[in-house]
Amino acid sequence: MSQSHQHKILKIRMALFAVFLLSAFGIILYRLYILQIIKHTEYVKAAESQYTAQAKLPATRGEIRVTDRFSDGYYQIAVSVKRSLAFANPRAIVDSEQFAEILSPALGIPKTELVEKIKDKNRAYVPLKKRLTPDEEQRLRDLKVQGLGFDYEYVRVYPEKNFLSHVIGYVGYKEDERVGLYGIEKAFEDDLRGVDGRITDDSGGFWDLGGKKVVPAEDGVSLLLTIDKSIQYQAEKLLEETVTSHEADSGSVVVLDPKTGRVLALAGFPDFDPNEYNKVTDLSVFSNQVTVGTYEPGSIMKPITMAASLNEGKITPDTTYTDTGVVKVDGFEIKNADKKSHGKKTMTQVLELSLNTGAIFAKEQLGNALFYEYMKRFGFGRLTGIELPENKGNIDNLSGNIKVNFDTASFGQGITVTPLQMATAFTAIASNGLMRKPYIVQAKIYADGRIEETRASEPIQVISPTTSRKVANMMLSVVENGHGKKAKVAGYYLAGKTGTAQVPKANGKGYEENNNIGSFVGFAPFENPKFVMLVRINHPKDVTYAETTAAPMFGQLAKFILNYYNIPPTRDVKK
Repeated sequence: MSQSHQHKILKIRMALFAVFLLSAFGIILYRLYILQIIKHTEYVKAAESQYTAQAKLPATRGEIRVTDRFSDGYYQIAVSVKRSLAFANPRAIVDSEQFAEILSPALGIPKTELVEKIKDKNRAYVPLKKRLTPDEEQRLRDLKVQGLGFDYEYVRVYPEKNFLSHVIGYVGYKEDERVGLYGIEKAFEDDLRGVDGRITDDSGGFWDLGGKKVVPAEDGVSLLLTIDKSIQYQAEKLLEETVTSHEADSGSVVVLDPKTGRVLALAGFPDFDPNEYNKVTDLSVFSNQVTVGTYEPGSIMKPITMAASLNEGKITPDTTYTDTGVVKVDGFEIKNADKKSHGKKTMTQVLELSLNTGAIFAKEQLGNALFYEYMKRFGFGRLTGIELPENKGNIDNLSGNIKVNFDTASFGQGITVTPLQMATAFTAIASNGLMRKPYIVQAKIYADGRIEETRASEPIQVISPTTSRKVANMMLSVVENGHGKKAKVAGYYLAGKTGTAQVPKANGKGYEENNNIGSFVGFAPFENPKFVMLVRINHPKDVTYAETTAAPMFGQLAKFILNYYNIPPTRDVKK
């Protein structure tokens, strides 16, 4: 073979080798692209499952606490308690059949189900049984089965059971994760839950070897509520008694500090035990009717109508009109609740006798457009801003120009509100025309000891101080001389107003027969109000009017609060 021929063959071989190298390099690059870009996450997870095991370090959920007027400390209303759980480490199990055979009776899990749970040898942590009692844990430990481990979790406990249940809500399961459902537990989930830590073990899954990396848990924030435990307890007790004695469907009550917006008590009945939330069959029981329970408020709206017209100088408490017992508008006849005409009456007497025609008269002096503006100024048709889930009610029918809608709204029909909205509106009458946003969380207490106090919001001047005093005097007269007499407390002056509202039919056409909602709203002591309270009783079976349902309960709870605050009487007590 000639030298030139050999040289030619060598060049061909070198060219083929170069092509081979380039091809191999291209394949490697492609493979790296697949590994690092296309399937990066998948392969990382696969690698971790083979060589790295992780254990979660659960964060402790923050507590929910309340206090009372005379306590230096606080009361735990929701707390997390440490409970053991048993888990399997399939990587460490030599014989799955034997493992299941031994543990099936002790765990109460069928053998076939247990074998299925532990079949994946890539896993290092398979929960088997939660909330072990100390005796159950010890019996399992005594079996000394390889591949069986013990961990812990925090279980939510509510020491006071039904107490404050509508405010607190509960922690339950959502897609296999325990989270806050309803109330404070839901609204403050991100604060309360904290951040779980973890232990990462690079030794191949054997937890007793080296190579551990620990990221500590960050415990959740605890919450101190504005609720006064003693007032709340009394409110719940009286509400249950009132609902039960009148065979009512349900009831609710809210007590506010008019000068700050603090919620002192908030209750509904029927209530529930959040420790046993799974036993509740009617989900509506979980709803907080003070914040989400919209309704047509009825005559407790009349002082708001008076306040608006007074504030614009359109009427005075002594302005008179002639009550014929009926107002005809848009083809409708609007009558007084007692179906009577009362002749010449003052605006104060309109509230005392709760005359629908008088509320319409006061609204007419103001005008529909301005009346609508005052409704919005008092907070109706929008959220109050409290930290709990709430509804905004509905005053949309006042955005049009239908006269009958304005007339009925003047005495609280045809529009919807929540009890919290109504109580908040009346803080303006009780506090020199100033209205503040209600709030229920007094402070956040962080795991490191930091305390973040909630500041009361800047007040809104809804009406003038002069107007607020005039309306307060008119409401005082309701308790002294009108339908609010059963709310009286011996030795004290109180201001208040009754309201008996009809309930719309489900189809929206007219109102239900023999179904009403009784409300009473007011404040005390009259000279320097310390609280505003609204009581609502739904569908009492034995009586019709709020003066015999909501008003007496208001008086009972007001008496307790006045004594609890050690407020001295300002009038002689009749014997």
